[in-house]
Amino acid sequence: MRDLRGSVVVITGASSGIGRAAALAFAARGARVVLAARRAEALADLARACREEGGEAIAVPTDVTDASAVEALATAAHRAFGGIDVWINNAGTGVFGPFQDAPLDLHHRTVAVNLLGGMYGAYAVLPHFLRQGHGTLITNISLGGWAPAPFAAAYTASKFGLRGFTASLRQELRRHRDIHVCSVFPAMVDTPGLEHGANVSGRTIDTGPLVYAPEDVAETFVHLARHPHDEVAVGWPARMAQVAYALASGPTEHAMGFAIHRALDRAGPAPRTEGALRAPLSDPPRTSGGWRARKGVPSARPLSVAGAALVGGAALLLLGRRLAPGQRRSPQ
Repeated sequence: MRDLRGSVVVITGASSGIGRAAALAFAARGARVVLAARRAEALADLARACREEGGEAIAVPTDVTDASAVEALATAAHRAFGGIDVWINNAGTGVFGPFQDAPLDLHHRTVAVNLLGGMYGAYAVLPHFLRQGHGTLITNISLGGWAPAPFAAAYTASKFGLRGFTASLRQELRRHRDIHVCSVFPAMVDTPGLEHGANVSGRTIDTGPLVYAPEDVAETFVHLARHPHDEVAVGWPARMAQVAYALASGPTEHAMGFAIHRALDRAGPAPRTEGALRAPLSDPPRTSGGWRARKGVPSARPLSVAGAALVGGAALLLLGRRLAPGQRRSPQ
């Protein structure tokens, strides 16, 4: 599907962050977007912005932990636009802090949103894909689906499960050549997500120096809608985590544990909060979490591209120098 104009794209978790950026990115390509999240007013605001970008949009308030609500979302999309071309499981949340310090219902909610929400989305849309003979399911997972994050145990469990679920589903559907199951693994992204998640650590959370823009992930979704791939990382830290945990799981666990313990030891105090897990927050709908602005840094994507270019250039230069003597010694 090279031309997205007129395509129907359903996005969960659309009210802010990556979901909001994705809705605007697809609308700018002339897509018809179906926006899902719990906050009706935020969705209505986003629908207006999508129309201004040149797309069509409808808002369908949805709690992804309610299977019947997700089924109703798929039905609403089909009734409004006659089909579904792309479904993006983007809704996500988490609890940060010692596992035993958070009420158990917050852990339950994390697993319900991240894992069951993704499964409910697939269950709702696959009959539409099979009936029409095509479709692309994109699931936003996370770096946490490749390497375990201490002090985010329920989040890690849900993301590891989501990675396994999508991989299994991809093989179930392998004989349906025009139905694709894509998994996206972003590194740290500048969204309101950290504020919307629960923090029971009593410490401030810092994103670190490398923070990617929500638009970077949104453009990855657009690319996958046009050119589906099985698994895609957004940002070299995500890819590095995958390789490191695959090759040396023990050292990778210890390294992550050391880094996060050290970060918590140096972090300032912060109030304990349940975020938006039990109920939506009333903050204005926005794409960015403001982390890059506060740190005075750009998105890490151009920095990563520049770094890759420098490494590639150095490698080519070294290769050229090694080849040059051999070329001089070759017979004329």
